[in-house]
Amino acid sequence: MEASKLGNFFEDFEIGAVIMHSLSKTIFESDNNFFSLLTMNHHPVHTNIEYASKNQHGKIMVVGTLVFSLAVGITVPDISGKAIANLGYENIEHLGPVFINDTIYARTVILEKTESKSKNDRGTIYVETIAYNQNGEDILRFRRRVLIKRKDMKYE
Repeated sequence: MEASKLGNFFEDFEIGAVIMHSLSKTIFESDNNFFSLLTMNHHPVHTNIEYASKNQHGKIMVVGTLVFSLAVGITVPDISGKAIANLGYENIEHLGPVFINDTIYARTVILEKTESKSKNDRGTIYVETIAYNQNGEDILRFRRRVLIKRKDMKYE
């Protein structure tokens, strides 16, 4: 039996490829509560059923940065498992609300790849990830640049 691999090398990425990530996560009330406490986001729309019931969606909404964090995590085995560094995130867009008990999935498109000009053991990929819920509705979109190891190179 072969051990599972974590991530892909720079050469493995193909511009235009779409990766349907195999991981997913149902967001439980405890996830939202812990994340709210950990990040000190105590807005009542995330923590107070009575307050949330009188607002636009009528129920508790999941903290947006939790959804973003989960979407990034879902992509790790395919996108950044062999990363040297995440260089930056951009254009983070919340496309729709997320509620307790929603299940989050993600897909990523490879937009660009650039070989390093200063070090031949790495390259940068530029990707767009879209998170969607159990109903197939897109809920979050973001782009990022990731510095990735190349195959057969020695790293110090």
